[in-house]
Amino acid sequence: MSAVTKPEPQHSAEEAAGRLSELYEQDYVRWLFENAALLRARRLEALDVENIAEELEDTARSDVRALGSHLAVVMLHLLKWEHQPGHRSSGWRGSIYNGRTAIRDLLDDSPSLRNRLPELVARQYPRARYNAANETGLPESTFPDTCPYTIDQLLSTDHWPEAG
Repeated sequence: MSAVTKPEPQHSAEEAAGRLSELYEQDYVRWLFENAALLRARRLEALDVENIAEELEDTARSDVRALGSHLAVVMLHLLKWEHQPGHRSSGWRGSIYNGRTAIRDLLDDSPSLRNRLPELVARQYPRARYNAANETGLPESTFPDTCPYTIDQLLSTDHWPEAG
């Protein structure tokens, strides 16, 4: 006589989504893999839709924050480059180059982020200006009130401002 196995209980889609919602709080990586498997199996009714939507939005916000951060660093070092030519260093050049390439990578991966550049430059420039004054010891009034660089100049690896 062969052993009879008890069939797995069938869970409703609502129960499965509830279990996944709990898993989201307990084991994030497992939650990701389980939802990915459900997507591939086209079991859409069992997905943890609310948390997936939240994660997608968080990912987008993270990319926007990264883009803003890279812009702030590029603007900071371009201001220092322009206003302290006697202190120019390979470190500043490397920081500007690395920031520009990181921005380019983000824009290549997500071209729609390009639309956010003017807003992010306007938002991040005051931070770059403050930090430039703080790091150089020059008065903040030394630096323009608004970003003196075009978006093309910020992104171009060929743009190196002359001494101000």
